Amino acid sequence: MNWSTPKDLRQALQRKWERGELLHARLSDESLYPFEIRLKRPTARDIANRFGQVMDWIQALREKSRESTGYGYDLKWIKVRNRVQGSNEIPVAAVFPTESDALRFIGRIQEADRIEALANRLLKRYPNLDPWVRRYPFKILDHEQEWDRLLSVLDWFVVHPRSNLYLRQLDIPGVDTKFIENRRSLLMELLDLVLPESQIDASATGVANFNRRYGLRSEPVTLRFRLLDPHVYIASLRDLSAPIDEVAQLHLPVRRVFVTENRINGLAFPDCPESLVIFGLGYGLDRLAEIPWLRRSEIWYWGDIDTHGFGILDQFRAIFPDARSFLMDRETLEAHRDLWVEEAAAKRYHGEPTRLTDAEYELFDDLRNDVFGERIRLEQERIGYRWLTRALKRCLGE
Repeated sequence: MNWSTPKDLRQALQRKWERGELLHARLSDESLYPFEIRLKRPTARDIANRFGQVMDWIQALREKSRESTGYGYDLKWIKVRNRVQGSNEIPVAAVFPTESDALRFIGRIQEADRIEALANRLLKRYPNLDPWVRRYPFKILDHEQEWDRLLSVLDWFVVHPRSNLYLRQLDIPGVDTKFIENRRSLLMELLDLVLPESQIDASATGVANFNRRYGLRSEPVTLRFRLLDPHVYIASLRDLSAPIDEVAQLHLPVRRVFVTENRINGLAFPDCPESLVIFGLGYGLDRLAEIPWLRRSEIWYWGDIDTHGFGILDQFRAIFPDARSFLMDRETLEAHRDLWVEEAAAKRYHGEPTRLTDAEYELFDDLRNDVFGERIRLEQERIGYRWLTRALKRCLGE
């Protein structure tokens, strides 16, 4: 039998609760009641051939209805005529007259009351949160014990717009840095509604850009580089890390700059006259655009030989159009066949590069079309050291 039971009604109502529909109606003062759920009921053949079971089904529905329990649903009936059993009334729907009936039927009255009380508290403080409250009622309850601190954070940002302070410097009673860091996603949803648009940097999206979006200072991006010529060491220092804006102020007597992603490659890079190597920037290569003296240098880029590596090279040339690559050629790839690995499918570059040389583009095209094999990749750190020293001689014109 596929006839609706009280359990089915409870599950249907519970689904509406879990989707937030019942709470949305409550918090929006929408008229949802009386709320009706249509019943899957016996057919005419069932009534003729299984009349006893039909009566048991009706009785089970009545025992859990308002008629018997004092709350829940009323049954909506229709009269049916059957050639075997004659005229009978059959329930066709369960009707919950009030919100109280619906919530009590699924045991959610207290939970709903707590959510509404919290919602009213939030809206009394910040009416602009109304759309968020109606859309995310369960989030209100999820953070029930945190609202004092969350509201204190909102208050602070309202009073101190775009403060240019570090998160660690925010002086909010009862709130520490970790509390804010761990709830940045939630706070972004709230701050976007509470703060005026003029106080939000809309271009800074995602949790990682929380500080920039709301005018806080972030830890400066540091650049690590090694000076490859003893004549240009800074106070006998050759391996340095400094904020990019400070590096931009340097006046280093170098003619040649090598850029490589791999940290060990940077540490093991051979000495070269009037040169330095930048390494370990990862996806932050675009920050090099902030260093004006780089544009007066001869720039060489060394990346992995795979589609992703050539994609990065193409993007790098958008910043430094005259940058040249080394150890990213067909000869190097084929000489290290035993060291090939597989490029992760998720990392493959699917764009169309426009800044590669003819030879680079031909190699890239072969890689993306799996001419050498499926998703072939040669990581830069796997290339033999003698290949590096030989490539550097070419870079130096020796």
